Amino acid sequence: MGILVFDIETIPDTKLGKRLFGLDGLSDDDIAKAMITKQVQKTGGSEFLPLHQHRVIAISVLYRKEDKSIKLWSLGNCESDEKELVQRFFDGIAKMKPNLVSWNGSGFDLPVLHYRSLMHGVNASRYWERGERDNQFRYSNYLSRYHWRHIDLMDVLSSYNLRGAAPLDQISLMIGLPGKMGMEGKLVWNTYLEGNVQAIRNYCETDVLNTYLIYLKWELISGELNDQEYASAQDDVRTLLLHSNRDHLQEYLKIWQETI
Repeated sequence: MGILVFDIETIPDTKLGKRLFGLDGLSDDDIAKAMITKQVQKTGGSEFLPLHQHRVIAISVLYRKEDKSIKLWSLGNCESDEKELVQRFFDGIAKMKPNLVSWNGSGFDLPVLHYRSLMHGVNASRYWERGERDNQFRYSNYLSRYHWRHIDLMDVLSSYNLRGAAPLDQISLMIGLPGKMGMEGKLVWNTYLEGNVQAIRNYCETDVLNTYLIYLKWELISGELNDQEYASAQDDVRTLLLHSNRDHLQEYLKIWQETI
C-alpha cells in the first residue's frame, strides 16, 4: 500500500467571520483582525482561531508508491478555489487508498478538512468508510485512533500525550532537517494578502518534506526499515530535489546537505 504524506495551509475564513460577528463593511484584513481579537478575549491570550474558522488555501502531498518511488506536489494551482483543493484531496484518497501520514493531522489538518468538506458538500465517501460498504475498512480505516491507516507522527511520538507534543519545526531541526526555512504559519495570512499564494504552496511542500523525512526516521527506529533501506529512502528524496527546477526545493536540499 502506498503512503500519502500531507499538509495544509489555512487563512481566516473572513466570510464566516463577517456572518458570525456582524462585521459588514470591513475589509478582509480588518475582519481577520477582529476574529483574532475575539479569540484572544475568549481564551485569555491565544490568537489561534477555532478550526471551523479556517479556510484552506493550500494542500501539499508526497506520495510514495508501493515500489518506493516518490512524487511531491501541491494540489490544483494558485487560482484553485477551496472546494477544488478539498475535493482533489479526497478524490486522491478514493483513487489510491493510501495510508496517510501527517504531523498533527488528527488535531488540525483533518478536522479542518472535515469542516470544509461539510461546508462545500465535498464527496469523501472512501475517506469516511468504516466497513459498511467495503469490509476491508472495518478494521483499518482513517477514522480510528487505534488503526494505522492514518499515522499522525506528532501523536505517535508523544504517546498521545499533549504534554509531549512538539512542533514540526523543532523536531525537524532536532534531527538535522531544514525546518521552516524562514516561513511559518503565522505569516501565511499576510503572504496571502500580498497575493503570493505560490509562496504559501512552496512552504507547504517543505513542511511535507520535513514530515516525510521524520516518517522515514520513525520507520527506522520502529524496525520497518533497516539502515541500508533508510539511507536509500533518503537518497530517493535527495534525487527528487536535485532533479527539481523549483527554487524552494533546491534551497531545501542545500540547507539539508549543509547539516549532514
